[in-house]
Amino acid sequence: MSDQDNDRAQVSVHTRLQARIENREAVVGVIGLGYVGLPLAVELARSGYSVVGFDISEGVVQGINRGFSHVQDVSADVLGAFTSSGLIEATTDLKRLAECDAITICVPTPLNKTKDPDLSYVVSASQAVLHGLRPGQMVILESTTYPGTTREVMLPVLEESGLVVGEDFFLCFSPERVDPGNPVWQTRNTPKVLGGVTPACKEMGLELYSRVFDTMVPVGSAEAAELTKVYENTFRMINIALANELAQACDKLGVDVWEVIEAAATKPFGFMKFTPGPGLGGHCIPLDPHYLQWKMRTLAFKTRMIELASEINGEMPAFVVRKVADCLNEVAKSVKGSRVLVLGVAYKKDIDDLRESPAMDVIRLLQEKGAVVDYHDPFCPVIKDDGHTPVHNLPMRSVPLTDAALAEADVVVVVTDHSEVDYARVARTARLVVDTRGVMREPQQHVVGLSRRHTPVAAPRLVTDAAAD
Repeated sequence: MSDQDNDRAQVSVHTRLQARIENREAVVGVIGLGYVGLPLAVELARSGYSVVGFDISEGVVQGINRGFSHVQDVSADVLGAFTSSGLIEATTDLKRLAECDAITICVPTPLNKTKDPDLSYVVSASQAVLHGLRPGQMVILESTTYPGTTREVMLPVLEESGLVVGEDFFLCFSPERVDPGNPVWQTRNTPKVLGGVTPACKEMGLELYSRVFDTMVPVGSAEAAELTKVYENTFRMINIALANELAQACDKLGVDVWEVIEAAATKPFGFMKFTPGPGLGGHCIPLDPHYLQWKMRTLAFKTRMIELASEINGEMPAFVVRKVADCLNEVAKSVKGSRVLVLGVAYKKDIDDLRESPAMDVIRLLQEKGAVVDYHDPFCPVIKDDGHTPVHNLPMRSVPLTDAALAEADVVVVVTDHSEVDYARVARTARLVVDTRGVMREPQQHVVGLSRRHTPVAAPRLVTDAAAD
């Protein structure tokens, strides 16, 4: 084929995919139908695209095809409307990737025991795409990972097809920014970062995603997009570590940490509010900084702030358990044999996600000290033995939050501050409370917080000249 023929072929590849995207004729595949992939599939369908979702779980696939949502942020009514209309279809058959004009990869990227990235799911997905890769397809990785993954790991796999990136097919990275349970910022209205392996890749990625997301944030490379995601959550991890260290300092000083934070938050510039707690949890903040840390180790660069912040945050469950032990000692009880009721085990309020939840470590440490531990969580009815959860005596089931359960516990520990719990009732009924979230707003002798003087107050009232008069 002559150079002129090659140019015409490349123009044809570009224009054909662009036209299918513009006309809503493009079929989009979504690999991985979890908390990232399923909401993305819904937004693609809402934008008029036919979606084929891929998942290794037959149960998940069957449920989606029946209109059942296993993801809290996707309602069954919305999903059911799209599956019944044929805009969303789920399958375990990866051969059907060849049908798709664009493919997004939303698979897990866990860390192994040494906190090194495990990219096996990304590699497997890339190999599945390779088997059906054809000219005119676009592939977008959404899974959080270290800078260089798209170009250094995915691209060599896809190039085994003999196709040329940016000419025959397009490859981008666009990090997921899902905040489960957030009623304001959801998949569509959260600004969407996107970078391509080549400029043509970026432009084609923008062609699709600008029709799905309200705001696009294009960056100059896939590496810049990858680093943006890990930087965002490294920023949060480090600032949470600072808040957790402040809580421990306040405990030594006899100062109320919540009062200090609320006062500092009145500054209208130069301050961003972060709060302490029992430790880090979730799918992002405890993990993402370690992708960057691992990458920089390969370049002989030490990320000291990540290492220190990880250490501080990792110590918080033990700090909470020491608080529990100290409080029991003050009423002449030992941890061993005491009945402890943990309120909330999800990693954050008002969701059902247990991943990396600090509650698991709090429960385990209490169990190892001989405490008899129960928990109540309206979102998490059972803690299952999945081979990774450190809690002993699994499965554990949520107990009803009755007055009797509160009164019988030697100590109640607030770990996750779910909105539907009546904390005034908890404070009124329980003998002793350790509140790690600052939800007990009235100072009470039997309520103890992360810092020694636990008298949480409302945000300070700003005294203006008019108010002073």
